[in-house]
Amino acid sequence: MADMLVHLLTLPDIDAYAAGYHAQGIRVIRAMAPDMKKITAWVEGRFGACWASECAVAFTHQPITCFIAVKEKEILGFACYEATGKAFFGPIGVREDMRGSGIGAGLLLHCLHGLRELGYAYGIIGGVGPVPFYEKTVNATLIPDSTPGIYRDLLG
Repeated sequence: MADMLVHLLTLPDIDAYAAGYHAQGIRVIRAMAPDMKKITAWVEGRFGACWASECAVAFTHQPITCFIAVKEKEILGFACYEATGKAFFGPIGVREDMRGSGIGAGLLLHCLHGLRELGYAYGIIGGVGPVPFYEKTVNATLIPDSTPGIYRDLLG
């Protein structure tokens, strides 16, 4: 899977996406350290050990570089940044029955705005799956010859 590049200085406003999921009683919040085990277990159960490991790394940063989507304290999705590499976004995962609700875009934007707050002008989305989602949501572009990218020596 290829990597994509995002211009962080031209990101859409989070509020443009938030209204849709707020209307459903869903919030996107920065993860908190006391919830690390619950969140990483949720990630591992749905998306595997590799993503759970990246998520765990996000908890070593201050501020924590993981956001979660929640409804009444139930986790619906997560996203991380600066977990595997500097200026990298990912992984991101949304519960299957919640896909299309707008929370994926909300999680993505919270993380990319977080990268911008760290001082980056550009961010990298590593090993993308749904290319059209990133193109549409944040005008990301494919990076030529970026496969296999940062994950080339992955053991799992």
